[in-house]
Amino acid sequence: MPQVDAGQPLSRAARLAATALAKRWRLPRALGPARVLRDVAVPMRDGASLRADVHLPPTVGPHPTVLLRSPYGRGPQFAVTMAVPYAERGYAVVLQSVRGTFGSGGDFAPVVNEEHDGQDTVAWLRDQPWFDGRLATLGPSYLGYTQWALALDPPPELKAMVLHIGPHDLAQAGLVDGAFQLTNLAIWTELVAHQERFGAIRGTARLMTAERRLAPHLHRLPLQGLAERFGGNPAPWFDEWLAHPDLDDPYWDRYRATPAVHSSTVPTLLIGGWQDWFLEQTLHQYAVLRDRGVDVGLTVGPWAHLTIDAAVTTPESLAWLNTHLPVEGTQPIRRPDRVRVHVTGARAWRGMDDWPPPTTDRTWYLAGSGALRDDPPAEPDATSFRHDPVDPTPSVGGRVLARSAGRRDNRRLEARDDVRTFTTAPLTQPVELLGGATVRLCLTSDNPYADVFVRLCDVDSRGRSVNVTDRLVRLDPAEGEEPVVGERLVETTLPDTAHRFLAGHRLRLQVSGGAHPRYARNLGTGEPPGQGTHGVPVTHRIGHGGASASSVTLPLG
Repeated sequence: MPQVDAGQPLSRAARLAATALAKRWRLPRALGPARVLRDVAVPMRDGASLRADVHLPPTVGPHPTVLLRSPYGRGPQFAVTMAVPYAERGYAVVLQSVRGTFGSGGDFAPVVNEEHDGQDTVAWLRDQPWFDGRLATLGPSYLGYTQWALALDPPPELKAMVLHIGPHDLAQAGLVDGAFQLTNLAIWTELVAHQERFGAIRGTARLMTAERRLAPHLHRLPLQGLAERFGGNPAPWFDEWLAHPDLDDPYWDRYRATPAVHSSTVPTLLIGGWQDWFLEQTLHQYAVLRDRGVDVGLTVGPWAHLTIDAAVTTPESLAWLNTHLPVEGTQPIRRPDRVRVHVTGARAWRGMDDWPPPTTDRTWYLAGSGALRDDPPAEPDATSFRHDPVDPTPSVGGRVLARSAGRRDNRRLEARDDVRTFTTAPLTQPVELLGGATVRLCLTSDNPYADVFVRLCDVDSRGRSVNVTDRLVRLDPAEGEEPVVGERLVETTLPDTAHRFLAGHRLRLQVSGGAHPRYARNLGTGEPPGQGTHGVPVTHRIGHGGASASSVTLPLG
């Protein structure tokens, strides 16, 4: 006769926390309290042993199983939010510490071992009495990459994937827009280097204060050796990444699971945020899977990487799992729409058949005195500014791994001498941006080694300017190219978003020479990014009249 699986009951505090979260998140009724098998050894092909906690349902097994592979530990804070809600509703949940973290054997090296270690974990799963042969993967951020790594050669048991704010290409994540992601990579490296030295509460506090604590280090030159100044466990990858600024370098191949996006047929739910570090990878994953006819869902909220809302993501994840790995006695809940996005500005969720939806383009033209107009100026004109990498233009908000991320007031930034803005008259009717805005600048620069940072903002009736979407453009000549000094057309499409500019508000295009330390500053010397010790300024001239028409085009719904 089948027996309920063994395991220890959760602590009273964990049970109370899980109950409170389930009520707050409006989850389906639990089948009963979960139990846990702690510190289970999972053998790898090279003899290493990875440690896992297995959270089991209260029902008789075997069970559909959810695998989470994480470098961030298996403590109560993570387990209560990412494992217990699923275990209490019929799923066995394996929460595993990846190689070299929290008791797992071997040495930690970011993502490079996840393909084989994931396959070995599934091989172990096949022999477990509580596993019914149906597998799903789940998790945010790094845990998203581990899912794509497993999908490089997906096991037949894999029936669904649920990725929250997860990348498939760590190289692209580290060099967004071709520039080293200094804030994000420094904060993440410092987190990993110290996380096993502190408890969950102190570790969370350190993460929330990391931007302020690390700021002095991020302003020093050279950047090479920065991770050593953080202390903690060795993080040799940081200097290696600095030394490989070319995304086409074969060095980066081991940091990519991109082929899985182009080959996987596993039903996949993708959850992202308009201000998340990995937004563009999430949207790319969706587009590729959709185009290949894979069963894929997409939810994009207003969130940054650290502010994703579990009250939205947990019910949606459970519904996806229960559709593709149904639990006996429960009723699957189908997504009403393939795509669900939060429209910032309108503060509303909207269901859609696809992303991006059908739109109509509208163009505004840059003009003198900082204006954005419906028609291009007839007479030639220009606006200039000087960027000094020794006193770099600071980054404000945006897609960073920090408390300051997301949509922020830009007025102090826009008051600087090295920032220029171009603004419409107050809108008589609301306009809704659904997709990626395109910026075209007729630009003349006196230093070929330079950047341009462009940002779209929403200015309310009180003059508060809040960022909506942005991108950095690196102007450096590619290897073998001649440096360009003189006028050029710089055209770039900003990351997609869904935002309503209300009537009475104004659109603003903000232009500067950088956003430090979010992006490592371009020192203007052409030196490798980790080695430079001094900077050379650049003066940019934006043409906006006559034959030199600069513009911003929005796809409007």
